[in-house]
Amino acid sequence: MTAAQALLLTAAAATGGALNSVAGGGTFIAFPALLFAGVAPVPANATATLALWPGAAASAFAYRHDVTAPARVRWLLGITSLIGGCIGALLLLKTSNEAFEKIIPPLLLFSSLVFTLSKWINAQIKRWSHPSTEKNLMLLLGAAIQFVIAVYGGYFGAGIGILMIAAWSALGMSNIHGVNGLRSLLGTAINGIALLLFVVNHSVEWAPGLLMAVTAVLTGYFGAAYARKLPPVFIRRFVLIVAWGMTAYFFWKFYA
Repeated sequence: MTAAQALLLTAAAATGGALNSVAGGGTFIAFPALLFAGVAPVPANATATLALWPGAAASAFAYRHDVTAPARVRWLLGITSLIGGCIGALLLLKTSNEAFEKIIPPLLLFSSLVFTLSKWINAQIKRWSHPSTEKNLMLLLGAAIQFVIAVYGGYFGAGIGILMIAAWSALGMSNIHGVNGLRSLLGTAINGIALLLFVVNHSVEWAPGLLMAVTAVLTGYFGAAYARKLPPVFIRRFVLIVAWGMTAYFFWKFYA
Protein backbone atom coordinates (compact mmCIF):
# COMPACT_ATOMS: atom_id res chain seq x y z
CA MET A 1 0.00 0.00 0.00
CA THR A 2 1.52 3.30 -1.14
CA ALA A 3 1.42 6.60 0.76
CA ALA A 4 -1.11 7.98 -1.75
CA GLN A 5 -3.36 4.95 -1.28
CA ALA A 6 -3.11 5.26 2.50
CA LEU A 7 -4.11 8.93 2.31
CA LEU A 8 -7.05 8.11 0.03
CA LEU A 9 -8.31 5.37 2.34
CA THR A 10 -7.94 7.52 5.45
CA ALA A 11 -9.93 10.35 3.86
CA ALA A 12 -12.58 7.88 2.66
CA ALA A 13 -12.89 6.35 6.13
CA ALA A 14 -13.27 9.77 7.75
CA THR A 15 -15.98 10.77 5.27
CA GLY A 16 -17.70 7.38 5.44
CA GLY A 17 -17.68 7.35 9.24
CA ALA A 18 -19.24 10.82 9.39
CA LEU A 19 -21.80 9.86 6.73
CA ASN A 20 -22.76 6.72 8.66
CA SER A 21 -23.37 8.85 11.74
CA VAL A 22 -25.89 11.00 9.84
CA ALA A 23 -27.99 8.44 8.00
CA GLY A 24 -25.83 5.57 6.80
CA GLY A 25 -24.22 5.17 3.40
CA GLY A 26 -20.57 5.22 4.44
CA THR A 27 -19.93 2.23 2.20
CA PHE A 28 -20.76 4.50 -0.74
CA ILE A 29 -17.43 6.21 0.03
CA ALA A 30 -15.29 3.42 1.49
CA PHE A 31 -16.04 0.77 -1.14
CA PRO A 32 -15.01 2.82 -4.20
CA ALA A 33 -11.88 4.01 -2.37
CA LEU A 34 -10.82 0.40 -1.83
CA LEU A 35 -11.46 -0.35 -5.49
CA PHE A 36 -9.27 2.63 -6.45
CA ALA A 37 -6.60 1.25 -4.11
CA GLY A 38 -6.51 -1.98 -6.11
CA VAL A 39 -8.66 -4.29 -3.95
CA ALA A 40 -10.94 -6.71 -5.87
CA PRO A 41 -14.73 -6.05 -5.56
CA VAL A 42 -15.74 -8.86 -3.18
CA PRO A 43 -12.76 -8.42 -0.80
CA ALA A 44 -13.28 -4.65 -1.08
CA ASN A 45 -16.83 -5.03 0.21
CA ALA A 46 -15.69 -7.28 3.05
CA THR A 47 -12.88 -4.86 3.92
CA ALA A 48 -15.25 -1.89 3.83
CA THR A 49 -17.36 -3.71 6.42
CA LEU A 50 -14.29 -4.07 8.65
CA ALA A 51 -13.37 -0.43 8.08
CA LEU A 52 -16.76 1.03 8.98
CA TRP A 53 -18.19 -1.41 11.54
CA PRO A 54 -16.28 -0.06 14.59
CA GLY A 55 -17.31 3.48 13.70
CA ALA A 56 -20.91 2.37 13.22
CA ALA A 57 -20.81 0.69 16.63
CA ALA A 58 -19.49 3.92 18.16
CA SER A 59 -22.27 5.84 16.43
CA ALA A 60 -24.87 3.41 17.77
CA PHE A 61 -23.51 3.99 21.27
CA ALA A 62 -23.84 7.75 20.81
CA TYR A 63 -27.45 7.32 19.66
CA ARG A 64 -28.39 4.84 22.43
CA HIS A 65 -30.64 7.30 24.29
CA ASP A 66 -32.61 8.10 21.12
CA VAL A 67 -33.88 4.54 20.57
CA THR A 68 -37.47 4.67 21.80
CA ALA A 69 -38.76 1.38 20.35
CA PRO A 70 -40.03 -1.12 22.98
CA ALA A 71 -37.65 -3.87 24.10
CA ARG A 72 -39.65 -6.64 22.40
CA VAL A 73 -39.46 -4.75 19.11
CA ARG A 74 -35.71 -4.28 19.45
CA TRP A 75 -35.20 -7.97 20.23
CA LEU A 76 -37.36 -9.14 17.31
CA LEU A 77 -35.66 -6.84 14.84
CA GLY A 78 -32.22 -7.60 16.27
CA ILE A 79 -32.61 -11.36 15.85
CA THR A 80 -34.09 -10.85 12.39
CA SER A 81 -31.11 -8.65 11.48
CA LEU A 82 -28.57 -11.25 12.64
CA ILE A 83 -30.20 -14.06 10.67
CA GLY A 84 -30.58 -11.97 7.52
CA GLY A 85 -27.07 -10.56 7.75
CA CYS A 86 -25.63 -14.05 8.06
CA ILE A 87 -27.50 -15.24 4.96
CA GLY A 88 -26.43 -12.19 2.96
CA ALA A 89 -22.76 -12.59 3.89
CA LEU A 90 -22.78 -16.26 2.87
CA LEU A 91 -24.33 -15.30 -0.48
CA LEU A 92 -21.58 -12.72 -1.06
CA LEU A 93 -18.87 -15.29 -0.39
CA LYS A 94 -20.39 -17.44 -3.16
CA THR A 95 -20.49 -14.55 -5.68
CA SER A 96 -17.77 -13.82 -8.23
CA ASN A 97 -16.23 -10.35 -8.49
CA GLU A 98 -17.67 -9.88 -11.99
CA ALA A 99 -21.23 -10.79 -11.00
CA PHE A 100 -21.03 -8.64 -7.88
CA GLU A 101 -20.15 -5.52 -9.88
CA LYS A 102 -23.24 -5.81 -12.08
CA ILE A 103 -25.79 -6.08 -9.28
CA ILE A 104 -24.61 -3.08 -7.22
CA PRO A 105 -26.23 -0.22 -9.22
CA PRO A 106 -29.77 -1.71 -9.32
CA LEU A 107 -29.70 -2.31 -5.56
CA LEU A 108 -28.65 1.27 -4.91
CA LEU A 109 -31.36 2.57 -7.25
CA PHE A 110 -33.95 0.60 -5.28
CA SER A 111 -32.77 1.98 -1.94
CA SER A 112 -32.81 5.55 -3.23
CA LEU A 113 -36.35 5.16 -4.58
CA VAL A 114 -37.60 3.73 -1.29
CA PHE A 115 -36.23 6.63 0.72
CA THR A 116 -37.53 9.22 -1.74
CA LEU A 117 -41.05 7.71 -1.63
CA SER A 118 -41.12 6.93 2.10
CA LYS A 119 -43.87 9.47 2.90
CA TRP A 120 -46.11 8.12 0.15
CA ILE A 121 -45.47 4.53 1.30
CA ASN A 122 -46.32 5.56 4.85
CA ALA A 123 -49.65 7.02 3.69
CA GLN A 124 -50.53 3.88 1.73
CA ILE A 125 -49.72 1.56 4.64
CA LYS A 126 -51.90 3.60 7.00
CA ARG A 127 -54.75 3.54 4.48
CA TRP A 128 -54.56 -0.23 4.09
CA SER A 129 -54.25 -1.01 7.83
CA HIS A 130 -57.30 -1.64 9.99
CA PRO A 131 -57.10 0.26 13.31
CA SER A 132 -57.65 -2.86 15.45
CA THR A 133 -54.81 -4.81 13.81
CA GLU A 134 -52.50 -2.00 12.82
CA LYS A 135 -50.00 -2.49 15.66
CA ASN A 136 -49.45 -6.24 15.13
CA LEU A 137 -49.54 -5.83 11.36
CA MET A 138 -46.87 -3.15 11.49
CA LEU A 139 -44.66 -5.31 13.71
CA LEU A 140 -44.90 -8.34 11.42
CA LEU A 141 -44.45 -6.23 8.31
CA GLY A 142 -41.50 -4.46 9.91
CA ALA A 143 -39.82 -7.78 10.78
CA ALA A 144 -40.29 -9.04 7.22
CA ILE A 145 -38.89 -5.84 5.72
CA GLN A 146 -35.97 -5.85 8.16
CA PHE A 147 -35.10 -9.44 7.19
CA VAL A 148 -34.91 -8.49 3.50
CA ILE A 149 -32.81 -5.41 4.34
CA ALA A 150 -30.52 -7.53 6.53
CA VAL A 151 -29.92 -10.05 3.73
CA TYR A 152 -29.06 -7.17 1.42
CA GLY A 153 -26.89 -5.61 4.13
CA GLY A 154 -24.90 -8.78 4.67
CA TYR A 155 -24.44 -9.05 0.92
CA PHE A 156 -23.56 -5.40 0.26
CA GLY A 157 -23.65 -2.81 3.02
CA ALA A 158 -24.12 0.33 0.93
CA GLY A 159 -27.51 1.91 1.50
CA ILE A 160 -28.84 -0.23 4.34
CA GLY A 161 -29.06 2.83 6.57
CA ILE A 162 -31.10 4.60 3.91
CA LEU A 163 -33.32 1.53 3.49
CA MET A 164 -33.95 1.21 7.22
CA ILE A 165 -34.73 4.91 7.62
CA ALA A 166 -37.11 4.64 4.66
CA ALA A 167 -38.78 1.53 6.03
CA TRP A 168 -39.31 2.84 9.54
CA SER A 169 -40.39 6.25 8.32
CA ALA A 170 -42.90 4.52 6.06
CA LEU A 171 -44.18 2.44 8.98
CA GLY A 172 -44.98 5.51 11.05
CA MET A 173 -41.86 6.51 12.99
CA SER A 174 -41.87 10.29 12.76
CA ASN A 175 -38.85 11.15 14.96
CA ILE A 176 -35.85 11.09 12.61
CA HIS A 177 -33.37 10.85 15.50
CA GLY A 178 -35.27 7.89 16.97
CA VAL A 179 -35.21 6.22 13.56
CA ASN A 180 -31.51 6.99 13.28
CA GLY A 181 -30.85 5.37 16.64
CA LEU A 182 -32.70 2.20 15.64
CA ARG A 183 -30.92 2.23 12.29
CA SER A 184 -27.53 2.44 13.98
CA LEU A 185 -28.34 -0.41 16.36
CA LEU A 186 -29.65 -2.78 13.70
CA GLY A 187 -26.97 -1.82 11.17
CA THR A 188 -24.30 -2.69 13.73
CA ALA A 189 -25.87 -6.13 14.19
CA ILE A 190 -26.14 -6.81 10.46
CA ASN A 191 -22.59 -5.76 9.62
CA GLY A 192 -21.19 -7.36 12.78
CA ILE A 193 -22.37 -10.86 11.91
CA ALA A 194 -21.34 -10.36 8.27
CA LEU A 195 -17.87 -9.20 9.33
CA LEU A 196 -17.44 -12.29 11.50
CA LEU A 197 -18.13 -14.54 8.51
CA PHE A 198 -15.82 -12.50 6.25
CA VAL A 199 -12.97 -12.83 8.76
CA VAL A 200 -13.51 -16.57 9.21
CA ASN A 201 -13.43 -17.03 5.42
CA HIS A 202 -10.26 -14.89 5.02
CA SER A 203 -12.02 -12.36 2.75
CA VAL A 204 -10.68 -9.22 4.46
CA GLU A 205 -7.63 -7.15 3.44
CA TRP A 206 -6.29 -6.30 6.90
CA ALA A 207 -3.82 -3.50 6.21
CA PRO A 208 -6.24 -1.07 4.52
CA GLY A 209 -9.14 -2.26 6.67
CA LEU A 210 -7.49 -1.52 10.01
CA LEU A 211 -6.17 1.83 8.79
CA MET A 212 -9.68 2.88 7.80
CA ALA A 213 -11.29 1.46 10.95
CA VAL A 214 -9.23 3.65 13.29
CA THR A 215 -10.27 6.78 11.41
CA ALA A 216 -13.93 5.76 11.13
CA VAL A 217 -14.27 5.17 14.89
CA LEU A 218 -13.45 8.79 15.71
CA THR A 219 -15.66 10.30 13.03
CA GLY A 220 -18.48 7.84 13.77
CA TYR A 221 -18.86 8.82 17.43
CA PHE A 222 -18.35 12.57 17.17
CA GLY A 223 -20.32 12.75 13.93
CA ALA A 224 -23.33 11.11 15.59
CA ALA A 225 -23.17 13.51 18.53
CA TYR A 226 -23.32 16.44 16.09
CA ALA A 227 -25.98 14.88 13.82
CA ARG A 228 -28.42 14.62 16.74
CA LYS A 229 -28.50 18.42 16.86
CA LEU A 230 -29.31 18.89 13.16
CA PRO A 231 -32.84 19.72 11.89
CA PRO A 232 -34.60 16.57 10.56
CA VAL A 233 -35.31 18.21 7.19
CA PHE A 234 -31.58 18.83 6.69
CA ILE A 235 -30.76 15.19 7.41
CA ARG A 236 -33.39 13.98 4.95
CA ARG A 237 -32.15 16.26 2.18
CA PHE A 238 -28.56 15.26 2.85
CA VAL A 239 -29.45 11.56 2.59
CA LEU A 240 -31.31 12.15 -0.68
CA ILE A 241 -28.32 13.93 -2.23
CA VAL A 242 -25.91 11.18 -1.18
CA ALA A 243 -28.25 8.36 -2.22
CA TRP A 244 -28.92 9.63 -5.74
CA GLY A 245 -25.37 10.86 -6.25
CA MET A 246 -23.85 7.50 -5.41
CA THR A 247 -26.48 5.61 -7.39
CA ALA A 248 -25.57 7.64 -10.49
CA TYR A 249 -21.86 7.10 -9.78
CA PHE A 250 -22.14 3.32 -9.56
CA PHE A 251 -24.24 3.13 -12.73
CA TRP A 252 -21.58 5.17 -14.51
CA LYS A 253 -18.70 3.13 -13.11
CA PHE A 254 -20.03 -0.35 -13.83
CA TYR A 255 -22.18 0.22 -16.93
CA ALA A 256 -20.74 3.21 -18.81
